[in-house]
Amino acid sequence: MSCVAMANAIFKSHHIAKNHQVRKKYTIQLGENELVLKELDLLNEDANVYKLIGPVLVKQDLAEANANVRKRIDYMSAELKRLDATLQALEEKQNSKKEAILKLQQRIQSLQAGKAKA
Repeated sequence: MSCVAMANAIFKSHHIAKNHQVRKKYTIQLGENELVLKELDLLNEDANVYKLIGPVLVKQDLAEANANVRKRIDYMSAELKRLDATLQALEEKQNSKKEAILKLQQRIQSLQAGKAKA
């Protein structure tokens, strides 16, 4: 395996770690938004709902707040699916590179053993 291929394998390993980090962030945010949705479902239709925009609380319609939270949940769920697919593809590539490296190492060892006998 060339140095370039090894560098690519390391680069992909970095991408896997970064994707895991982003996935963790989305998972936490998804849980928080699902909790917010449950809380909004408990409210009466005439309840006051406020949204924090910068340092200001702005009054928001309950239906609008519900719709916004559901959109965020849908978006995060889709992003998690996309990240899972990306992670799976990266991990498969990484595993194939590992196998190639192992085969090369075994071949080098057998060649070195053959030279030692000669």
